[in-house]
Amino acid sequence: MDGSPYEIFTGRVEEDVLNVPTAISHGQIIKMRFEDGTSRYDFQYQNKYGYMTTFEGLSHIFDKTYWNYAKLISGVLRHGMSIEKAVDLVSSLELDSDSINTWKNGVERALRRYIPNGTKASKKGDKCPSCGMDDTLVYQDGCVICSDCVYSKCG
Repeated sequence: MDGSPYEIFTGRVEEDVLNVPTAISHGQIIKMRFEDGTSRYDFQYQNKYGYMTTFEGLSHIFDKTYWNYAKLISGVLRHGMSIEKAVDLVSSLELDSDSINTWKNGVERALRRYIPNGTKASKKGDKCPSCGMDDTLVYQDGCVICSDCVYSKCG
C-alpha cells in the first residue's frame, strides 16, 4: 500500500497446487467474502497473452505455521511498524526447524527490498565488520553497505 508492504503471503507450497510461472513478478491478492461469514484469498495475475489467471483458495494452500507467521508480520506492517523494524523482528525469531529458518531468511530478503536507500542499518555505535568505522552501515537496494568502504551484505 502506497509503495510499502502492507500484507505478506508466504509459505511452502506444493508445485502442482500453486504453479505460478517464474516470470510473473506482479499480481494481486483478492479477498473473497461469503454470506456465511467465511472468506478466502485468491491470487490473480495477467499472463503473457493478456488474460487474467486466478488461483483460488490461496489461504488454504499454505502450511498453517507459515501462514500464521505471515499473518503476524502482516498485522505488524498494517499497524505502522517501519520496514527495517519489521526486518529486525523477523530476524530475531528463534525457530526450531531448518525449513522455517530458510523461510525466515526469504521473508527478511523480500522485506529489505522496500527499505529506502540510505536508511541507517545499524544502531549508534555499531561498527562496520570490514573497516571498523562507527555508524556507517546503511541500506542500499535491500543490502547493507558501508558508506566508507566496500563492505556489502545481502540476504
